[in-house]
Amino acid sequence: MISSASWLIPAWLPKAMHIPDGFLSLLIAGIAWLLSIAVLAYAVARTNRQLGERQVPLMGVMAAFIFAAQMLNFPVAGGTSGHLIGAALAAILLGPWAGMLVMTSVVAVQALLFQDGGLIALGANILNMAVIACLVGYSVYGGAQRLLGQRPWLNLASAFIATWSSVFVTSLACAIQLGLSGSSPIQIALLTMGGIHALIGVGEGLITVAALAFITATRRDLVESRPAAN
Repeated sequence: MISSASWLIPAWLPKAMHIPDGFLSLLIAGIAWLLSIAVLAYAVARTNRQLGERQVPLMGVMAAFIFAAQMLNFPVAGGTSGHLIGAALAAILLGPWAGMLVMTSVVAVQALLFQDGGLIALGANILNMAVIACLVGYSVYGGAQRLLGQRPWLNLASAFIATWSSVFVTSLACAIQLGLSGSSPIQIALLTMGGIHALIGVGEGLITVAALAFITATRRDLVESRPAAN
């Protein structure tokens, strides 16, 4: 997510991953709400079936960690700064469905208590940062593991690739929503959002790798026992 921007960056980019109200058309916002509600209902059902008593406290810990980590910004380029989204980390440790619920709670609290993103646009923010980011992060992580192997350092490489991919794809989804709503020409939105978040993804990837390396060293069972997506 971008948390600040200079005059060189289009006006709709500040906090662009948390879309404020007024930047999405009612049609796009409504579609995003419907998609988010449908997927989250399925995620609740899957999580109830998959997670045991040991994983439930981990969801709370992950939500608190991601919420706190998002408060830390790192500089990117052109006067912008980024912060951890955390969806890939949540999906890798908890599986995509529980990861979505964790990210939804974080995004909703940010919107309701800190005005980080609008209420009408909350469905789109959940769709981007919870649904899409978790699905992409989990899928790419599994695919990279199958391709690279499952040695510890290769797992960390897979996590970096998955995290970068989740940030980049999420930024493109956000850009498409802004473009379809008429907030910006879609080509400019894709180029600007994609370019900046390609850099932000590197920072988030390094943070995710560091977090997973620590968890692997202290609680390897948490990394090895994540639920499957199917």
